[in-house]
Amino acid sequence: MLSNQAKIESLLFVSGTEGISLSELSQLTGLLKPAIVEQLGKLQAKYQADKTCSFELLKADERYRLATKKGFASLVKRYFESPTMTELSGAALETLAIIAYKQPVTRLDIDEIRGVQSSGMLQKLLLLGLIEEGGRLELPGRPIVYKTTEAFLDYFGLESLAALPALPKVEDEETRTDGTDFLELFQQTLNKDEGEQ
Repeated sequence: MLSNQAKIESLLFVSGTEGISLSELSQLTGLLKPAIVEQLGKLQAKYQADKTCSFELLKADERYRLATKKGFASLVKRYFESPTMTELSGAALETLAIIAYKQPVTRLDIDEIRGVQSSGMLQKLLLLGLIEEGGRLELPGRPIVYKTTEAFLDYFGLESLAALPALPKVEDEETRTDGTDFLELFQQTLNKDEGEQ
């Protein structure tokens, strides 16, 4: 049986860079807000007391999220700056293609299209400067929307987003566009550019 603290910790982890609100934690766990605040306090105390733990709990705009402790900043920076990390994986390219086509787009929309959680990919793309936060939607939880940057255009040698092939029109609701559709179109553009060089 999972403890309430473990449930809250797992939700904090999967909420990624956007974090999660007390209301959302309460709704998902069935706990009252005071009980959640108590568990969050215990979780933060646990992270602070355990010198071998790399996590800390952050709160901003009434949202809670997990982050790595400041002491790990140089290690995390080296990870993202290493030559092997600048080569984008298929998952990162798929996430980037979705953002390029659907921007401004929320993490939840990206997750729904890909069918998997995208927080790690978004974090990597943010650190590489290929995407940026484009504000928040006026919806419950005020989700962050993401968009591509000028560095994205430079990285792929594109003059503008207009250089991307158009998405095919969806004839009916059953024909659902998934992440591989966006990636295939995006790769067509990249292959075309390579052929012209």
